[in-house]
Amino acid sequence: MIYFYALIAILMFALSGWLLSFATRHYSHVDSMWSLFMAITAFITAIFTYDLSVRACLVLAAVTLWSLRLSIFLTWRNWGKEDHRYETIRKNNEPHFWFKSVYIIFAFQAVLAWIISYPLYAAIHDQAPLLWLDYAGVALFLIGFYWEVVADIQLMRFRNQAENENAVLNTGLWRYSRHPNYFGESLIWWGFALFGAATGNPWVWLSPIIMTLLLLKVSGVSLMEKTIHSRRPGYAAYVKNTNAFIPGIPKSE
Repeated sequence: MIYFYALIAILMFALSGWLLSFATRHYSHVDSMWSLFMAITAFITAIFTYDLSVRACLVLAAVTLWSLRLSIFLTWRNWGKEDHRYETIRKNNEPHFWFKSVYIIFAFQAVLAWIISYPLYAAIHDQAPLLWLDYAGVALFLIGFYWEVVADIQLMRFRNQAENENAVLNTGLWRYSRHPNYFGESLIWWGFALFGAATGNPWVWLSPIIMTLLLLKVSGVSLMEKTIHSRRPGYAAYVKNTNAFIPGIPKSE
């Protein structure tokens, strides 16, 4: 029942985002809300859990750090502009997109985030003692968080230099993976799944599988690489030498 309370709270938050779109005529702020949807599941579960375990406190700290960092970063990156993905969605769903967006964008992402956040519920609500899986979860989360944050910083610094407008970033973490930030995000969710698995709940593994598939095939790697070749002439060579997702030594070495 607690898990469904979280869904209600998430949907109410998503509704506020839809109402905000009336004032801004933009929809990119749903990206900033995405990680907060997951955090809502964690905190609603904590509120309705009688006694929080050490595992619960670890997960709450981790999800707070991850969700706030990602939300703030995406808000800053998208401030004052609309992501081209939402412009395309709008064009493909006129007329009356103002109404359709409530379920095409906001409700859809809210429900998807709620499903993916299941390991957070499982880990926080359970009272089982810490296991080695919890320590592995901490390690995987920290590694993933490092890769995501450092990759985001390196990319933003690269994009802020005018001479790099059509260039390809192939240094730092981007030397070993074409999408190290997405790789880091995937590791974070495998880490959360390990916390959930420590409670003996087998359903937690659906979450990182869904997240990894989304990052690889839907909103991440696949989507980004559809148009990047036309915008960055050197990207074809980069593809030949660099792994798409899992980091590895460049093939030219």
